[in-house]
Formats: sequence, structure tokens, C-alpha cells
Amino acid sequence: MTSSTLRVNGATLHYDVCGEGPLLLLIPGGTGGAASFDGVVDGLAVEYTVVTYDPRGMSRSVLDEAEAEQRVAEHADDTFRLLELLSPDEPVRVFGTSSGAIVALELLVTHPQRVERVVAHEPPVVEVLPDADEHRALLARVREAFDSGGPMQAMGVFAAGLQGDGPPAPQVELSPEAAARVQRSMVNMPYFIGRIVPGFMAYVPDVARLEALADRLVLAGGDDSRGQLPYRPAAFLAERLGTELVHFPGGHVGLSTHPDAFGEALRKVLVTPQAEFRSGVPRRSR
Repeated sequence: MTSSTLRVNGATLHYDVCGEGPLLLLIPGGTGGAASFDGVVDGLAVEYTVVTYDPRGMSRSVLDEAEAEQRVAEHADDTFRLLELLSPDEPVRVFGTSSGAIVALELLVTHPQRVERVVAHEPPVVEVLPDADEHRALLARVREAFDSGGPMQAMGVFAAGLQGDGPPAPQVELSPEAAARVQRSMVNMPYFIGRIVPGFMAYVPDVARLEALADRLVLAGGDDSRGQLPYRPAAFLAERLGTELVHFPGGHVGLSTHPDAFGEALRKVLVTPQAEFRSGVPRRSR
């Protein structure tokens, strides 16, 4: 693995590259940054040149202005700059999860010529849902909790809201390595809950544009997160776009709880002919 930095508007991005083959960009969600993909990178790097990075303001990627507003469009432009640097002549495959999946959707609609396929795992684009007003109220409660009780109290409110009406995810014991990554990522919690969550969950995707680009988009949800808030927008968009919702192992954080199975599922999705996702025949990635 090699590590480098890229200067972008208002920030310096830290990114890592490993493997050989077609370029695959992995966009992290939550607080984990590039390290959240540690459990799947080695397997994917057998077939791909895998690029992971810390989003602006997270871990090693430093903002010029610490209090700068965070916008989906700017985060998507960061990924575009990475692709322009690392694969200037060839479109690439992109995977994003959670808030990273929102970035992947914006990258697709703004720079479709740069991507061959986007796999978006549970993008919490709640503004597409019929009950979006309830989720705006959730964001208001999260902000109130952040202002009155700090980031951990706000995260508790946020996590309860994400659960929604779905069943609780099965309890899975993390590997020592994954548990250590989660612990290290806690330093990003105030930034994530205070700055990323408000802007990203207010994002309104261009659904008409996504419909036009559906032949490059795979929407995914977790086996264990059906009915939960991050799952519902992915299911809604898949139905709207006339595509299959592909299921990955685990729940919203299946990348951490089921890394081997998750990585294998992603590998299969990346090579499955796109037409199969529009066949109407239920399929499962396992």
C-alpha cells in the first residue's frame, strides 16, 4: 500500500492505493475513514487497484478552516479530483456506504463519464421518502441534543432514529481489529454528528438524473437492516428506478461485522452484468 495526499478546495486529502487492475474507489461512511475498509481491501486488491481515503475533515484529511460548512457537492468533487489524478483516461468502479453512498450518488449525477458502475450501500437520502418531514424532525432533535449535551448524546438520539420501525440488528461481536478501528474512529464523532449528518441527510438527490443513469447504478441494503431508516431510501430508489435492491451481509455496518462475506458480495456485484439488476428476478449477493 502507498499513501499520498491531494490538495483540493479547502482541504488536503489523505488517500491510500493498493493492488493492481481496474481502479476501484471505496468511499467510507460514518466516522471510520479509509480504515473502515481494512477488512476488505486485501481481498479486493487481488483484482483491482483499490483507492481508499479519509473524507475531508476526517482522520488524516485536514480542513483549511476547521468550522467550514460541509456539503455533499464538495465531498463529491473531492472524489472526482481523486479519479482525475489516479485514472484520468478510464472510467472506474465506485463503492460507497452510508454517507459515502450519498457522495457516490452525487458523483454519478455530476460526473457520469468518470464512472463505470456505482454501488451505493444504504445511502440515507431520507428526502426521497414520503415521510421525509419526520426525518427532518429527527435532525432537529439531533441538533438540539448536540447543542445541549454534546456529540455522544446527539449520537444516541441519531442512532435511535436510524433504528426506525425495523427489528434490532443481531448482536455481532467485532473482531479485535474491527473493534480497535471503531475505537480509533471515535475522535471523528463530533465532526460527523455535528457537521456531516445535518448537511448530508438534508441532501436531495436528482432522482430524474439517477433514472437516466440507472444502467450504471446498483442500490444495496443490508440483510439485517430491513425496515430501518438507512435501508428504506435504497429500497425506495431501487423501486423508483426499476432496479433490483441487492442485499449484502449484515446490517448498516455489515462492512465491520461481516467483512469477509461483505467483501465477497461486493466483488460479485462489481462483475455481475448490469442487465441482471434490471431483470426483475430476485437475486442475493452472498
